[in-house]
Amino acid sequence: MGTAFGTFGELLQGVLPEADGDFLVTLPVARWTMATFREGSDSGELEVWPPRKTKALQLARMIADLAPRVRGPGAAPPGGVLTVSSVIPEGKGLASSSADLVATARAVGQALDVAMPPARIERLLSRIEPTDGVLYPAIVAFHHRSVRLRSVLGALPAMAVVGIDEGGSVDTVDFNRIPKPFTAADRHAYADLLERLTAAVRRHDLAEVGRIATRSALMNQTLRHKRSLEPMREICREVGGLGVAVGHSGTTLGVLLDATDPAYTRRVTAAAQACGELVGGGPAGGGVTVYRTLTFGRPDARAPHPAAPAPSPTRTAPTAPTAPPAPPAPTAPTARTTPTARTAPAAPAAPGTVGAPPTPVAPVAPAPAPAPRTGQDVP
Repeated sequence: MGTAFGTFGELLQGVLPEADGDFLVTLPVARWTMATFREGSDSGELEVWPPRKTKALQLARMIADLAPRVRGPGAAPPGGVLTVSSVIPEGKGLASSSADLVATARAVGQALDVAMPPARIERLLSRIEPTDGVLYPAIVAFHHRSVRLRSVLGALPAMAVVGIDEGGSVDTVDFNRIPKPFTAADRHAYADLLERLTAAVRRHDLAEVGRIATRSALMNQTLRHKRSLEPMREICREVGGLGVAVGHSGTTLGVLLDATDPAYTRRVTAAAQACGELVGGGPAGGGVTVYRTLTFGRPDARAPHPAAPAPSPTRTAPTAPTAPPAPPAPTAPTARTTPTARTAPAAPAAPGTVGAPPTPVAPVAPAPAPAPRTGQDVP
C-alpha cells in the first residue's frame, strides 16, 4: 500500500534565470491518493483500476521490469492488479496525477520488494510526465519539468484555503509544452521571490507567504489567465486573508487564511460565503471547498483558536516514515459544497503505508453561528 498527498496549486511557480529553470514551490494539503497492488491477475498481465489511470499502469510496468533483478535471474515480470483511489480532483492543478504516481511507486515497490527511494521515483516519473514534489514531506522547491528536487524549504503553521474551481480541466503534459512568455526581468523576479519565500518559510511568516503567493498568481496571468483572480483578491482583502494561491497549471484559486488566528471562524465563514456568491452564477465547475494545509510536525505548530471549527493540525515527521497511517479508499468524489455546508473528506486511519506522512484531519468549515468549542488543547 502507498499514499501521497495533493497540493492546492503552488505557492510560487515560474522560471529562474538558469538552464532548466522551470520550478514550483509546493503547497501540501490534506487530500490523499491511496494505491494498493496485488500480485497475480486473471490475465497474467498488469492491470489497473480504474482503467483510466493509464499513467499509473505505465509506472507499475516500469517497476515490475525491475523486479527480476532483485528476485533472481530468469524471473519473469509479475502480473498483478493495481488499484488507485483518490479524493483529489483531476485536472485542476491539485497534483492529482503526481499523487497517483507517487502512491503507485510506493505500493508496487513495496509489493515487489523493489526499493523506492525518492531519487529512483524521480527518475521513473521523469520518463512519464512533469511532476510535483509530493514525494517529499515538506514544502519544497521542485523542478517539475525535469522532476528533481531543488531544495527543502520546511514547514509552516496550519493554514486553511477557501477554494473555488473555475471549471474545465488542464492536461499537465500539454500545459508544459506551452512556451513560457517570461522575460529576463521576469526570471530574475522569480529568483527574488523564491529567495523571499525560502526566508519566509524559515521564519514562519505567513503574511509574507501570502504576499508571494498572490504575486506569483498575478505573474501567471499571462500564461494561464484566471478570470476570478481579481474578485478573489478583493474577497481576501475584505476578510483579512493572507493572500491568494492558484493552481498555476489548473483551474483553482483559493484565499489563504491563518488557521491559528483567533478570528479564524469569522474569517473562514465570511470567505466561504463570499466565494459562494462569486461562483453561484458562474459556469459549472464546482462550489466552495475548504482545504487544510499540512504542517509536517512543526514542534511549535499551534492549534487553532478554541472557537475555530477545524481541529488541531496533525503532527507528522519531517522525514518520510516507514509505516505511518494510510487513508481509506474513498467512496465518493471530493466534496463540493454550498457556502453554508462545506465538508472535507474524512481523515485517513488505516496503518501500513510506506513513505507517506501521517495524515491530518481536513477542516470542516462551519455553518453560520456555530456553537463555540471548548476544552481544545493547545500544544
